[in-house]
Amino acid sequence: MANDDGAAVRSAGASWAWVALLLLPVLGLLLLLARPELDVEWEHHPSHFWLVLFTAAVNVALAYLTNVAAGRYRDARLILVSLAFLASAGFLGLHALATPAVLLPHPNTGFVVATPTGLLIASFFAAASVSPLAGPRAATVLRWRGVLLGGLVALMIVWAILSLANVPPLNGPPPAQEGVGPLTILAGASVVLYLFAAWRYIQVYRRRGGVVPLTVAVAFVLLAEAMTAVAVSRNWHASWWEWHVLMLLAFGAIALGARREYRRSGSLSGVFGGLYLEATLARVDRWHAGAIAAVAAAEERGESSERVLDHLRAEGATSDELTLLVQAASELRKLDASFRPYLPSVVAQQIRSGRGAAAARLGGEERDVSALFADLASFTTFSESHTPTAVITMLNEYWAVVVPAIDAAGGVIEQFAGDGVMAIFNAGGDQPDHARRAARAALAIVEAGRPLAARHPDWPIFRVGVNTGPAVIGNVGVAGRLSFAAIGDTSNVAARLMSAGDPGQVVISGTTWRALGPGRDGVALGPTRVKGKRDPVEAWVLRAES
Repeated sequence: MANDDGAAVRSAGASWAWVALLLLPVLGLLLLLARPELDVEWEHHPSHFWLVLFTAAVNVALAYLTNVAAGRYRDARLILVSLAFLASAGFLGLHALATPAVLLPHPNTGFVVATPTGLLIASFFAAASVSPLAGPRAATVLRWRGVLLGGLVALMIVWAILSLANVPPLNGPPPAQEGVGPLTILAGASVVLYLFAAWRYIQVYRRRGGVVPLTVAVAFVLLAEAMTAVAVSRNWHASWWEWHVLMLLAFGAIALGARREYRRSGSLSGVFGGLYLEATLARVDRWHAGAIAAVAAAEERGESSERVLDHLRAEGATSDELTLLVQAASELRKLDASFRPYLPSVVAQQIRSGRGAAAARLGGEERDVSALFADLASFTTFSESHTPTAVITMLNEYWAVVVPAIDAAGGVIEQFAGDGVMAIFNAGGDQPDHARRAARAALAIVEAGRPLAARHPDWPIFRVGVNTGPAVIGNVGVAGRLSFAAIGDTSNVAARLMSAGDPGQVVISGTTWRALGPGRDGVALGPTRVKGKRDPVEAWVLRAES
């Protein structure tokens, strides 16, 4: 509890520290407005041009990267964020042209007021990215994405042409303040929109964590402060330079956060994953899972994974992302190789086919199956007269021929128990001939063991029992510890029939005998008393099955 309280105090302290840092520009601006003598004038054209151009370049790069990440997974929120970056970057670039002697000998109104115009447009996109347009109405954004992008680019081009041509109202000398007339009024609305977007992205950060959602929230706060400075500052004075620096800090913060996330994740989807909509994150997860599985499957088949990787490249995967996918596929194969021997094949197939949740549920389904039990007659006597090392050596040599016999017939090994093995046929509900499969596996077990017994006369010999009937196939145990099992009297009777047989015999129930149909060969044992059953059980010694 003390640790939790300490963490809460540290978190609260960090939050207040962020608030204090973000308030510093506001306090500085208020000081400059309250003390005009401190709002000194510094008109240095090269510094202005390169500062604005560099800031615009950083923002253009962010707009491009977010647009690529948005397009790859068709994420409405990221599309709107990329448009916000593009609007502020494009109009800021036009503002750079307002520097005297760049394009025109003197600045004009169009290029000067381009910055507040871009910030205003960007604020609408920023707010829209946390509105229903990035949620229930995301389809609208996706449908109109091309129009929005084309319209924004066209607006910037037209703005530049009109400004160069000195067409009213973008002609004439610039005002003393860049936020003039209607822009001053709209600046207030823009500030509100930026702060609303920042608040919502802070909520996203609290839910998901990650650097990028936090830096986006910080950037929008800084842009709100920059818009305030634009509206009240005087050209070439300290308050005017302040909003230039604030915009650089805003986009620089996002760029640094994105760089950090890219170094950690190695992909654009990892960088902007914190901003994606929930539906997009689900698509990203499915894409990565499918990509890893495809690479692992190709390698497991002994094929080159290059064809799969080429397909993933065509879908937009980066080199770093492909490297991570190959590494993940390699780890997946290692895990598969490590754990598959401990899992029944039907469970392993369910997990590999993506039905892992179904495979991990308690309970099961009732279906007709054939249960096979096999053990070594006189195993206890053998164990008493041999060392444990000799016993395990004998068992492993037998299992080396028994397990392939069961696998070849399509059986699922439920468990090994000392010298015994239990297998189920039709465990997946896909073997209508399960009785014949079980009978063939039983005969194969006995035959496979004969050469070993011949080389080692003192080794025990297998006997096998088979029964056909209903059983519940599924999981028993608790949520954290499951065991695959076939529950029911069918498997119990198979074990009892095995005990009724002699070494080297296969004893089957009357139900199994009748299910085999023509081609069977055996000897009727008649009604047979078995342990745990009140009534005798019809039994046969199976000698052949074709």
